[in-house]
Amino acid sequence: MKTRNLLLILLSVILSVAVFTSCKVGYSFTGASISPSVKTFTVPYFPNRARLVNPNLSQLFTEGLQEKLVKQTSLNQITDGGDLEYTGQITEYEVRPMNIQQGDLAAQNRLTIGVKIKFTNTKDHEQDWEKSFSAYEDFDSNNSLSDIEGELVPLIVTKLTDDIFNASVANW
Repeated sequence: MKTRNLLLILLSVILSVAVFTSCKVGYSFTGASISPSVKTFTVPYFPNRARLVNPNLSQLFTEGLQEKLVKQTSLNQITDGGDLEYTGQITEYEVRPMNIQQGDLAAQNRLTIGVKIKFTNTKDHEQDWEKSFSAYEDFDSNNSLSDIEGELVPLIVTKLTDDIFNASVANW
């Protein structure tokens, strides 16, 4: 009886190992779920097509997305033809009044940045998508945009790159 039980336990361990090692999907502590066949990514320059233009935004956004992918995946960045390709443009850069007070004065303003992204997975085209993303930060209406812009834009870019990362490689 003991031999039979030992044999059953050994057989179940061998089957479990075989099952778990035959399925390969790359997981990381960052939440990325990337197929082992995907090795590279491409993020070309994102032009700014918004009506109001921040001259540094294209560079900040492009570098922010590149940096996010480099730091949180094991993928190599290449200039053209990556296994994962992120293309698109900045479509919105706008300030709107928020929290209207007495006398039609805004207590706060909201800076919103929007981007349109086309994600292509050349190894699995079923994961391809084209989406728009936007993020914002509110600021006190006593501050002018030029005074607060240097603080807010990096915060908004971080939100956008997190959302794009999650939509593309974290599959959220």
